[in-house]
Amino acid sequence: MQLNFDSPKPIYQQMVDEVKKALARGELSPGDKIPSHKERAQMSQVNPNTVQRAYQEMEREGLTETLRGQGTFIRNDPALLQNIRTEMAQAAIRQFIEEMRELGIAPDETERLLRGQLYKEEG
Repeated sequence: MQLNFDSPKPIYQQMVDEVKKALARGELSPGDKIPSHKERAQMSQVNPNTVQRAYQEMEREGLTETLRGQGTFIRNDPALLQNIRTEMAQAAIRQFIEEMRELGIAPDETERLLRGQLYKEEG
């Protein structure tokens, strides 16, 4: 798990995002058990309270579920993976569009550049 301690994004949110990315990449699957709070804190070298907040956020978002005495698991929901991929793709697109606007690039020019890059990558 790659955490950036200099990022303005809170560590707990970075942890949530890393779990989502691992799901999107297929490194985690619905039903997989994730490390305990203590294990994750030791692995990430962060305060256990930070890990607890990340786990609470993942549960609040419906990403994980905790089974008493068994641990925390990625929710076994068939739609979960597609929802996460869609959410992450939309966030990346919003960020890209915002950056293009900040550069003063018009929507039609943004589209032309994007299409050119897509086709360049394919062929």
